[in-house]
Amino acid sequence: MRHQIQSIVFDFDYTLADSSKGAVDCINYSLSIMGLPPAEDDRACDTIGLSLADTFVALTQDNDSARANLFSRLFVERADQTMVDLTSLFEWAPTAIRALKGEGFSLGIVSTKYRRRIHAILSREALLDPFEVIVGGEDVAQHKPHPEGVFKALEAMRAEPSKSIYVGDSVIDARLAQTAQMPFVAVLSGVTRREAFDPFPVVEIIDRVTDLPRVLAGRSLPG
Repeated sequence: MRHQIQSIVFDFDYTLADSSKGAVDCINYSLSIMGLPPAEDDRACDTIGLSLADTFVALTQDNDSARANLFSRLFVERADQTMVDLTSLFEWAPTAIRALKGEGFSLGIVSTKYRRRIHAILSREALLDPFEVIVGGEDVAQHKPHPEGVFKALEAMRAEPSKSIYVGDSVIDARLAQTAQMPFVAVLSGVTRREAFDPFPVVEIIDRVTDLPRVLAGRSLPG
């Protein structure tokens, strides 16, 4: 059996955009206010895509929920000031998105990044119109890899999981797609290595989203 692909849901950070400068800035601002040492850039970037509470635990090994909540509040406070300016779309993303939209695919975004920030970044780059829905971290009770966000997006797009794909750069994205029973395409534009996707059902691993039209040629994937 083969499924006809009609809709594409993207992760945002490291899939369509580079937010590493913003993440490092916000993480180290928050840690500094809390009297904690700064995180090395590589370690901070490895947490992109995690919830803020999970980011705090990953960087500090501190499981105290009150301190994780404080870190999250400080991160959001700083991100309101700097994140949009410090996040840039990958140079190839606009061409790929417009090409996919022109081929008739419905497009959406599901990310732990706040929707209002994604909206601001895409508006700045004149790339908001191709997307039918954006589900951000403030829109869900349970963050990735829980499928709540992607199910909200698919409902808004009136799309079925089996006729959609999720495109992301991390193991968290792969787990999300697996849980939602969606085909998954992994991109290597982030910090996750190719072999990290070995345990997961992956349609294909591509270098960047510009390779997606080739993967979707004919619009059908094995089911």
